[in-house]
Amino acid sequence: MDKKAVADNIAGQLLKIKAVTLSPKEPFTWASGIKSPIYTDNRLTIAYPDFRQTIAHDLADLIMEKYPEVEVIGGVATAGIPHATGVSNILNLPLNYVRPQKKDHGKKSQIEGRCQKGDKVVLIDDLISTGGSILKAVKAIREEGGEVIGTVAIFSYDLPESTKNFADAKTQLFTLTDYPTMIKVAQQESYVEESDMELLQQWYQAPESWGK
Repeated sequence: MDKKAVADNIAGQLLKIKAVTLSPKEPFTWASGIKSPIYTDNRLTIAYPDFRQTIAHDLADLIMEKYPEVEVIGGVATAGIPHATGVSNILNLPLNYVRPQKKDHGKKSQIEGRCQKGDKVVLIDDLISTGGSILKAVKAIREEGGEVIGTVAIFSYDLPESTKNFADAKTQLFTLTDYPTMIKVAQQESYVEESDMELLQQWYQAPESWGK
């Protein structure tokens, strides 16, 4: 697996389908209140069959490289589910998905599909910002007796807060591409102007104070 080639290709495709938008001079405001020059909606990937399959195969390769002992593929609801499904099909492994919280009816399940005590699970999400959603799913799997051996995602902002959160949860994360790769590819393929690069780099260094 050529990690650099994969990272560059995934970044380029996300930009091409406008799943990632870069706007350093007219920034976005995230739900957390952070001002950001980047907005990501990786849910758009499911509308592109060829790209969707590329993502699934690249995630499957990444999982087999990093976690060859995996027994179950898990998806974080909702955006991680289609990618987890694709990966589980490729690897011919059982699948589950994890809701943000338990249902309020029936068996009040939070996890659907296979989650047995001792299962070695790899969880998949589409996007990592602080890691809150996927780490909540990690906790749910562990509470059911599963062993989360790692997590993977399509794209990460690679923020210091997420690095700390994954370390605190004693959970590894690997992604197909990340923010430094994204802005490099965006510059190479003329999605941003040369003058934008300083603003994009400044946000990466201090996202919480940027734009204030």
